[in-house]
This record gives sequence, C-alpha cells and structure tokens, in this order.
Amino acid sequence: MLRLALVGCGEHSRGSHAAPLKRYADNHPGQIELVAACDLDLDRANQFCREFSFKRAYSELEEMLAAEELDGCACVMPVDRIVDVGTLLLRKQIPCVIEKPLGVSLQQAELLAQVARETGTPHMVSVNRRFIPYLNQAKRWGQAAGQVQFLRATQTRHARSEDDFIWSTAIHPVDAVRYLAGEIANFKTLMHSGNDLSTMWYRIQLEFQSGVQGVVEVFPTAGMVEESYELFGENFRARMVAGSGVQRTLQCWCKGQLEVNEVTSEAEPEDLRNGSYEEVIEFVDALRNDRFPKPTVEDILPSARICFSIADSLKSARVDSVS
Repeated sequence: MLRLALVGCGEHSRGSHAAPLKRYADNHPGQIELVAACDLDLDRANQFCREFSFKRAYSELEEMLAAEELDGCACVMPVDRIVDVGTLLLRKQIPCVIEKPLGVSLQQAELLAQVARETGTPHMVSVNRRFIPYLNQAKRWGQAAGQVQFLRATQTRHARSEDDFIWSTAIHPVDAVRYLAGEIANFKTLMHSGNDLSTMWYRIQLEFQSGVQGVVEVFPTAGMVEESYELFGENFRARMVAGSGVQRTLQCWCKGQLEVNEVTSEAEPEDLRNGSYEEVIEFVDALRNDRFPKPTVEDILPSARICFSIADSLKSARVDSVS
C-alpha cells in the first residue's frame, strides 16, 4: 500500500488534491493510505484529517518527514515557496506532485528542473488541463478526424489584475496547447492595454514544430471565468469549454454535422470534471508500476520559459515607456 501525504491545506488543495486523493482511496481499497496532512495552521491540517481521512496532522514539514515513511507527497504551496519545498522533497528522494507555476522567476524554474535532473526523483507537475476528460476526448477525436491545422485557446477571467498573471495563471492555456499540438517553434505576443483596461491583455500567436498554427488569447479582466480550447482541421472542428459554473461542454463537428454534443452534469464532482482525479490516477499508477509520472518539470519547463519571456518583454516595454 502506498503511503501518501499532502503538504499545504489551503482552498486550492482542498478541491484539487485532497478530494481526489480521498476519492481514489475510497474507490481503490488497499492501494493507498493517506497518512498525513501538513499545514502551518495545525487547525486546518486537522480539519483535512477529519474531512478527507488523513491519519495525522502536522504543522512542520520536517517533523512530518522525520516521523512518516512516505511513498509519495502532494505539495501545494504558495508561489514563493514552490521551489523551496519542491527541491527539498526531490533531494530527499520523495516522489512528489508539485503545483504550478515552477517558481516566481525563470531562474527558479530552471533551478527546479536542474534539481529534478540531478536527483532523478519521480515527480509530476500539477497542470490539470492535460487531464481534463473533455479536452482529451477532443484531442482523440481531432486526431481521428484528420490533421489538426489550427488551435485556439481563450482564457477569460474577472478582476485578475495581478502583475504575475501571465506566468502564474496563463501558463495553463500555454501548456495545454503544447500538450495538444507539440512543441512551439516560434511565438509572437501582442499586448493590449487600452485606456479602460486595468491590466494587460494578451494575444500569443504560435507556430508549432509540426507546422500547426495557433493562438492563445488571455483576457484577465473580461468579467467572467471561462476557458475554451478549439481544434480546427479540413472539414472538422472540436470545441471544449469550461465555464464560470460547474458545467463543461464538448462539441465536435465534421462535414457540417454535429457528431459530439456533451454537457457534464451539475451533480458530477468538480475533481472528476477538471482533471484533478485523473492526475491522482496518473501519480498513483506510476508509483505502483515503478515509472515516472507525467508531466515532469522538464515537460512543463518550455511553457514556463514562454510565459516568463512574455513577462520580461512587458517589463522592458514599461521601462522603455518611462524612459
């Protein structure tokens, strides 16, 4: 039986890690044991123990690591602690799930990748878009329908004017299109900062090594929460939408006919819709079969490089405008 722990008991950890871990334990008796939950706030760690059936609560990471013999650990840290805790687990040879982004700078992301390479510790990065059931269904359907020629990803948010949005949140659609179409050969970013905008909007034009073209549109302050992914080819189109509410939709057209038209039920738990449960399946299956889970830091690093490059370009543009 795999002995697993969770470090970080905040709200994101609750829905995207603790809930699917408990679901997996309930659905697969005898395969995993949720031995510990750790958070600086011991009350929150204890709450996770009660709610998600972790055995013991800790407020100090080193104390937990000394007391527990772990086969794996999910690490859900504030952005400025991701690299510190991630490198600690990697160097202690504890297989781990590391939340995105890969640090607060490209230098931190490169350091995390270097430590991962040097230690050879099995690990995966939590980028749930790669595991969304409808997105994977769209990918498979598109491959069967023909050659994808163009992709579009649109990320819309409400009142997200933080400066780090492009590398802390927009990394999701950038990484998802890499997952769908392969490595990016070239990209060009158009930035829009109209008089009425509180922050920068982005349009990232992409050319993939495969010859596929694409675009990622990022609208952090457009008044709603939605993400959509579209695949276009000769005579076909697939579109997956994750909306502001609980529903997700998938529609696939071929030769003028709607072949797939699916909507998730509001009764379906969120971790089954958003890919979090599939992430847990990947991590546990990899550990049980003595293989590396995917995606690794190395897999996500190109996405981080693109997003940090755009952030650096924005900084340079601001400096030029001031000077």
